[in-house]
Amino acid sequence: MNHKYIAFETIVIKEIRRFARIWLQTLVPPAMMIGLYFVIFGNLVGRRIGEMGGYQYMEFIVPGLIMMSVIQNSYSNVVSSFFSHKFQHSIEELLVSPVPNYVILCGFVAGGMARGLGVGIIVTLMSLFFVDLAIQNLAITIAVVLLTSIVFSLAGFINALFANSFDDISIVPTFVLTPLIYLGGVFYSVELLPPFWKFVSGLNPIFYMVNTFRYGILGTSDVDIVWAFLILLLFITLLYICCIVLLRRGTGLRS
Repeated sequence: MNHKYIAFETIVIKEIRRFARIWLQTLVPPAMMIGLYFVIFGNLVGRRIGEMGGYQYMEFIVPGLIMMSVIQNSYSNVVSSFFSHKFQHSIEELLVSPVPNYVILCGFVAGGMARGLGVGIIVTLMSLFFVDLAIQNLAITIAVVLLTSIVFSLAGFINALFANSFDDISIVPTFVLTPLIYLGGVFYSVELLPPFWKFVSGLNPIFYMVNTFRYGILGTSDVDIVWAFLILLLFITLLYICCIVLLRRGTGLRS
């Protein structure tokens, strides 16, 4: 068996075992948090709002909440795991081994995807207690959630490379990721916004991810689906190149 594949498989299995071993910290809390969104925003507030984009408010926000869980957990798994390896200096053993940088990167990204998609599945199953989900386009639904988890796993890897302390790995999720998610159309349709804020929403990449996922499930979207997929592929390409270059230079890994 090819040693590159063995290395990749080993990293992925280790990453999955890492978050599965502490599932009460990694899988349950994010699912419970999204469950509260279902109850408070979807059920209680949603009754007063009525319809949004031609759907009951609960139906409208479910795709966004699922995508939010995938984004947050894909990102947090990679940034916390890779920084822990840096902090413990165990990453040095991996870097001096005959394992290409792209294999190391893909292994951590696959681990992030596993956790993000795992929480996403849990949240999806929880949503069935509140709404009857009927996926309109399975291919688009699966494609956009996979590509989105790759994007934020790569972004988490970059954050981990530049982080110098455990405080640094929480700065981007708190001050960048969370605002982008809440302004990404999870809880509202962009058609409700005035022209200026529509333009601002168009600059938010998460807006395209949420709406494409909503299209896959509900069949409605505020964005052009082809354009959204092009944006996703562009971000994956740029972030991947950035990660490989930073790894090759040893950014954040060499004293």
